[in-house]
Formats: sequence, structure tokens, C-alpha cells
Amino acid sequence: MVPRIVLTLITTAVLAGCGGGSIASEGKASRTTVVAAFYPLAHAAELVGGETVAVENLTPPGAEPHDVELSVRDVERVRSAELVLYLGGGFQPALEDAVAGARGRAVDLRLGESRRDPHVWLDPVRYARIVERVGKELAREPQARGVTGKLRALDREFRKGLLHCRRRELVTGHAAFGYLAERYRLQPIAVSGLSPEAEPTASALEAVVGEVRRAGATTVYAEALVSPRLAETVAREAGARIDVLNPLEGLSKEEVERGESYLSVMRANLTALRRGLGCR
Repeated sequence: MVPRIVLTLITTAVLAGCGGGSIASEGKASRTTVVAAFYPLAHAAELVGGETVAVENLTPPGAEPHDVELSVRDVERVRSAELVLYLGGGFQPALEDAVAGARGRAVDLRLGESRRDPHVWLDPVRYARIVERVGKELAREPQARGVTGKLRALDREFRKGLLHCRRRELVTGHAAFGYLAERYRLQPIAVSGLSPEAEPTASALEAVVGEVRRAGATTVYAEALVSPRLAETVAREAGARIDVLNPLEGLSKEEVERGESYLSVMRANLTALRRGLGCR
């Protein structure tokens, strides 16, 4: 009798264990798989989706998304994901090629912007539209509204913080801040083009130095994740100081460990802008 009871208890425990594992697996499998091109898009999906999504960022911490090459494994992730979030227009050509073979939904989050400049996320208002679209794709509109509320509050902080400044010339290492400059009535001057790897010629660099001098700009902004060499050269030749802006194309490993986010980095950018532009 006793052995039969023990056998029954063991069988029940095994079945319960199998059932528990099955439930856990089903819970994991029920999450929507999202592959995002780089940090701002991955961050939007994580904020909106929460525990309902499994997000994979194709650009690792510390890497610059312009430079990312897709491995065979990355391409397969893109093709098998339920949702792929990317920016079209040639920002990451290898990813755009892979998206053509995606079996799930692939969403270009440039949202109708016709310019070649992909840096839409640096304008909090445009980034809010991206978040809204992600909310729609994930059927999480209420959660998206919570995030966009914070982005609109950030926009108000920028408007107030950059309203009264002695200077409005924004000199940056590469042409990443055009949308931000447009939103807050700044005048962008870029040392190099849309890609930070685009080295200007000697004559182009000399022209930028002349423009910075004529504008009376006192600060040249180098950028996180990019060599400051060119920005330092322009600053030295123009008699300006160096500061740092973060174009938020990705976070460094140290920033990830510190728990930095889009909002905290953008507020640090605002502080640097106010300092360099002489705002009160």
C-alpha cells in the first residue's frame, strides 16, 4: 500500500512539474518578438510593450548604428521576428535588405519624413509620434500615451530652457541635430555630414572654421560614441571651447550600467546646450 501511495505522489509531482514548465514556456512564447534597429527604437518598444514583448536591439551597447554589420544570425532574427522596427532611407542599408525577407511586420519609423537625415528621435515631438506608432503596432495605445506624455513634458523643458539664449548657433561634430535645431529655432553648423564617418576635405573643414568664427559661436559640440578629433580641430582653430552632446544613436556600456535612458540623456543634452549657448 505504501509503495503505491509513494508512486502516486511521485507521478503527481512529475506531472505537476511538467505542467509548470509548460506554463512557463507558454508565457515566454506568448510575448511578441520585436527586433529593433538601434537604441531609440528598442527603447520605445520596451517602454510601450513592457512584459508583453521580447525586444532585441541589433546595435549592441557602445556601437554606432551607422557601422553595424548584420551577421547571418542577425538576418535570421529579422526574418523570424513578429515585428521589425527600423528607419528607412539608407540609414542602415544591410538591415533594409534583410527587412525585405521578413516574415512578420516590418515598420519604417521615419513616418513620412522625406529628408535624408534619419535623426528624427532627437526631436521629442517627432519621437512621441514614433512611440505612438509603436503603441499601435503592439496594440498598447494606453501605455504609449503614458510615454508620449513624458516626451511632451520634455519638449516643454526644451522650449523653456532654450527660449532666452545669447547665441543660437549649434556647432556639432556631424549633422545629427537638424530636427532638434528646427524645433527649438537653433542654427545648425555641422563639421561633417549625416554619417560621423564622413571625413570633410581640408577646404571643407576650413570653411566650417570660417563659418564658426563669423557666427561668433563659442562652443563646438563633440559627440558620444564618435571620435572628437574633428570637433576639437574646429574648436581650436576657431578659438571655441569643446562640450559634448549625445545623439542617442546608442548608449555606452557605462551608461547602460548607470541606468541612463532617453529622458535622462536628453536632459543632459539640454544642460550642455544651455551652457554652450549662454541661456538664462
